[in-house]
Amino acid sequence: MNRSDLLSRIYDHSRKPWDIIIIGGGATGAGIALDAASRGYDTLLLEQEDFGKGTSSRSTKLIHGGVRYLAQGNLTLVLEALMERGIILKNAPHLTFNQQFLVPVYSLWEVFKYTAGLKIYDLLAGKLSLGKSHFLRRAEVLARMPELKPEGLKGGVIYHDGQFDDSRLLISLIRSAHEQGCISLNYCKVNGLLKDTSGKISGVSAREKETGRDFNFEGRVVINATGVFADDVMRMDEPVINRTIRPSQGIHLVLDRKFLRGETAVMIPKTDDGRVLFIIPWYDCLVAGTTDTPVNEISLEPRALDEEITFILNTAGEYLAKAPTKEDILTVFAGLRPLIAHPSNPSSTQELSRRHRISISASGMVTVEGGKWTTYRRMAQDALDKAIKKGLLEDRKCLTHNFPISGANHTVDKSDRLHIYGSNISAIKELMKDGNEKILHQLLPYTKAEIIWLCRNEMPGKLEDILARRTRALYLNAHASLEMAPEVASIMAKEMGFDKEWEKKQVDEYRELVKNYVV
Repeated sequence: MNRSDLLSRIYDHSRKPWDIIIIGGGATGAGIALDAASRGYDTLLLEQEDFGKGTSSRSTKLIHGGVRYLAQGNLTLVLEALMERGIILKNAPHLTFNQQFLVPVYSLWEVFKYTAGLKIYDLLAGKLSLGKSHFLRRAEVLARMPELKPEGLKGGVIYHDGQFDDSRLLISLIRSAHEQGCISLNYCKVNGLLKDTSGKISGVSAREKETGRDFNFEGRVVINATGVFADDVMRMDEPVINRTIRPSQGIHLVLDRKFLRGETAVMIPKTDDGRVLFIIPWYDCLVAGTTDTPVNEISLEPRALDEEITFILNTAGEYLAKAPTKEDILTVFAGLRPLIAHPSNPSSTQELSRRHRISISASGMVTVEGGKWTTYRRMAQDALDKAIKKGLLEDRKCLTHNFPISGANHTVDKSDRLHIYGSNISAIKELMKDGNEKILHQLLPYTKAEIIWLCRNEMPGKLEDILARRTRALYLNAHASLEMAPEVASIMAKEMGFDKEWEKKQVDEYRELVKNYVV
């Protein structure tokens, strides 16, 4: 993907309407872009910042049915998510893993409850099961996880779910859509909706931030896939509407693997705030989270609250032999869930469903609300199928149920650190032959060759895009990512034709950004 080439294609396209214009480049928007382009629709996706800048790069890194939703009795959501989990693991084998979890139990009642509950989880997964759950005795648990506190431990229940790298999957979806003919443009903000004389939406007005150029894009269908910002776009269509999104903040702490050295994750099924807590091996670190804090302010850069950080540390400390402290935190990151507001209890978020909702306004705008990463593909299918049913699009069949994501390679060696690039590994290794194999920081695994390849193929616009989402440096070790930032900026400037002033500005901006990710 080359940004200049995409802009040229947009200029060439300016005289005819698009079939579909998607506003939002997170998981939902990227999923819709791939679905639409693979059906043969002429598709344009516009993202105001970088792809996945918001919620979609800040998840718990799980592709899962949702044990919590099973406990709530929401079998419909669990069944749908388990089905989609299987599809994602099949379509993106280079970016997904079968992750084993252990639920520590401390009473005979818990032994029965979690063993029975997770057997139901297995049954609901059916043929798409990733492995059968089973009970482990106390000695077996401690042999496998000596880092757990032994006091009061009766044993543990093993079960399986999916793990992934969220922003790497997102970029791969964008690349897949591109390969199917879609044009996806980051740093292009939609400022308004175009309407014809009858009041029907006929396109969008947008500004491309790099050049400052304004565009009017004509389109037969406009889809609002902006997550927590959905209400803002809906107000462009209808200025007076009730609030439909109730955002909830969830934070995660990234810790050293010394707190849990094995490859099995821990799931704590009941915390003080009513959520579950995960401690998950992710690359060479651990991700611990999450929280559920209702918020009123919607931001592209939400900040973790002190009480959220303390909650996760305290909860993890109740189960781990060595309790983590604030000094052990490598990175803290916060994300906002786009929960659908409940009219009878707008202040609560814990019981709000993660199911999605598709609506079509009187003027014809399609809006996708709610949902979760695991069900991105189904959300996309439902959105387009509803538009077809309403007569907004020509009827074409969804193809994404069995559609390998860009880079998909079932033979990739997952012990190779470059496995996340799938079939592109050879291109990166070829770049390493030219003396670009240098590791850029001793605490992070990334090489100069990777940065060069990412600049040439994945359309980063800023230093942050490389360090936060194309690589995961910021999310693995915030301080180390800042230390490698000047060298990465220099590589980017050389590859993308920017000057020293650009380099300095990018490093200065990144230094400010990192303050949100450290305690």
